[in-house]
Amino acid sequence: MSTATRSIRLGSGAGYSGDRIEPAVELARDGDIDYLIFECLAERTIALAQLERLHHPDLGFDPLLADRMKAVLPHLRDEHGRRRFRVISNMGAANPLGAVREVCRIASELGIRGLRVAAVLGDDVLESLKGQESVMLDIGVTPRDLGDRLVSANAYLGAAGIVQALREDADVVLTGRVADPALFLAPQVLEFGLDWDDWDALGRGTLVGHLLECAGQVSGGYHADPGFKDVQNLARLGFPIAEVSADGAITVTKVPGSGGRVTTQTCAEQLIYEIHDPSAYLTPDVVADFSGVGFEESAFDRVRAAGAAGHPKPSTLKVSVGYLDGYIGEGQMSYGGPGALERARLARDIVLERLSIVGVEADEIRADLIGVDSLYGDALSGLQASPPEVRVRVAARCAKRLDADKVGREVEALYTNGPAGGGGAGKSVRQVVAVASLLWPADRVRVSVHLEVSA
Repeated sequence: MSTATRSIRLGSGAGYSGDRIEPAVELARDGDIDYLIFECLAERTIALAQLERLHHPDLGFDPLLADRMKAVLPHLRDEHGRRRFRVISNMGAANPLGAVREVCRIASELGIRGLRVAAVLGDDVLESLKGQESVMLDIGVTPRDLGDRLVSANAYLGAAGIVQALREDADVVLTGRVADPALFLAPQVLEFGLDWDDWDALGRGTLVGHLLECAGQVSGGYHADPGFKDVQNLARLGFPIAEVSADGAITVTKVPGSGGRVTTQTCAEQLIYEIHDPSAYLTPDVVADFSGVGFEESAFDRVRAAGAAGHPKPSTLKVSVGYLDGYIGEGQMSYGGPGALERARLARDIVLERLSIVGVEADEIRADLIGVDSLYGDALSGLQASPPEVRVRVAARCAKRLDADKVGREVEALYTNGPAGGGGAGKSVRQVVAVASLLWPADRVRVSVHLEVSA
């Protein structure tokens, strides 16, 4: 088949770290895909992974990596041992090398010999940033100001490292922090021989990645709104597939018979998701221009996308910085039946006064009545009749764990100290890993590939 007419099928196996596994298995088994791509990293996710690795050096990769690989690797090869598809994922998180070792271990357990597993390295720039005074984070401080509170610093890499790994014939490619669309752009660069300065082609490839990166969102999941935008069989939601041709043609679809729906509206909603400027979507590989993108439904659950363009890539990379920012103490209590709202309001007032009495030092306190004012404050709370049940939630962000501990204890004390009828108390304390960003020169980031083969 000539390059001009060749097409590939990219399947989106996950849209976040805790996503369902069954739709990825469906893609692997029935999707006739060339690549199965798992996008599993949020900014806070990798900061938490870095914190985990500090305490457990062998961990720091995605917690569902093993479960996902055990589920899809048995479908990687056909009955003759030939590779049916390849896997690309940022499930390496804070420890891509550890993730490679884990996948090789699983492959050996499954009896899959000779599996080629690659790690893309270079996104971790923590050592380069420690003590820096020449760059400013978006919170108005420098890395030096954060001192020992600085936990992680990961640059958003582009597609080049993934392409290198694929050229080394990797079956599975695992990365740390890369731009989400880069996971999907890389196989297009490889398969179609795209040039790194063909900005329009890279813009089209980035459009594919942006449409698929959140998995079930574009196949109807986040689109669903009963009575307004009905979507069938959401419990069996199918994850999307992009059919991409060397000439730039793009079709979004899914496995026939799976739940959900792919329409021009689901695609349009995903297009504008997390986009600041549709004409200048900054990525490490290209400044994508989606302002001229349009969609056309060519058949049921088949939508064509066209009109993306691109401009030269930026000279800097976004770096996601994780830092320790105290503790959050939280307590909750429910009230039900006649007078539930009045008792819940009294409970909230009591806890707030008690936090003052016991001397809790907090940078921020929130006291919400879930179901009444937790989302919109007082703006809508007066528009409804007294609800039959209300849950009080009080949370405080504190520099000291001792202060954070007191928040949940004071809420729990409502059990016996009133008001009447409280139940279902819950309390927790968690350390806060906050996230900030800065820009770092792209030419100061070195990308490399490490390859291992399962025994």
